[in-house]
Amino acid sequence: MADDPQRNFRSTYYEKVGFRGVEEKKSLEILLKDNPLDLEKLSTFSQRFPLPSMYRVHVWKVLLGILPPHSDSHTLVGSYRKDQYQDIMEALEVMRFINSSTSSTHVYLRMFQLESQVLPRCSEISPPPKSLEHYLSQEEPGLLSHLKNTGALAQLPYSLWFRRCFAGCLPESSLQRVWDKVISGSCKILVFVALEILLSYKIMLLGISRPEGVVKFLCNIPQENTDVIVTKAIDLWHKYCGTPIHAM
Repeated sequence: MADDPQRNFRSTYYEKVGFRGVEEKKSLEILLKDNPLDLEKLSTFSQRFPLPSMYRVHVWKVLLGILPPHSDSHTLVGSYRKDQYQDIMEALEVMRFINSSTSSTHVYLRMFQLESQVLPRCSEISPPPKSLEHYLSQEEPGLLSHLKNTGALAQLPYSLWFRRCFAGCLPESSLQRVWDKVISGSCKILVFVALEILLSYKIMLLGISRPEGVVKFLCNIPQENTDVIVTKAIDLWHKYCGTPIHAM
């Protein structure tokens, strides 16, 4: 869709007076009236803008395939999904992958793995993602050298960051903005969130000489600054990967 000068003017005006996102909310409501829903447009919208909280869960379910594009089937399919959820939970309990004390984030990870037929035999931690190392070398080579020299690079909390998609690391308000991008198909945002965490706490990390100290700090980062971190991570993501084109 070609740029609409009037719409752009309204968007700019709303942002200046403190109503950022008003036009985006209206655009999403228009998209949600389609039947069937246009998954490509919903995905692109989710990558460009934060989803309004009142629509977030619904859009996530559609993008993940939990609900079909045809809105008139949502009630029936929703009931089927509840039965499916219970069956998967019981299967994981029988296989002893989860129990009553298992954290919810770990339960959901195992459910996804079972559904995707990638349930592991053991839970090794993946090796350091090369893309994170690459982008860190571009943004802050001195910090990268420090992490390598202290042995901390190989012990960063990759499982927390990439397997759990920052669940348990970021508070819910910040986590939702990251998952908007992941669920709409852009998993690479996780690399840039990890990158921005390292950049934001560069001075603190440079002062830690033992890898276990680095890991302890990164697993318990301060929670009051995470919205800023996510915003900067999204900016880095756009810087290196470009901005998705939103078509209405």
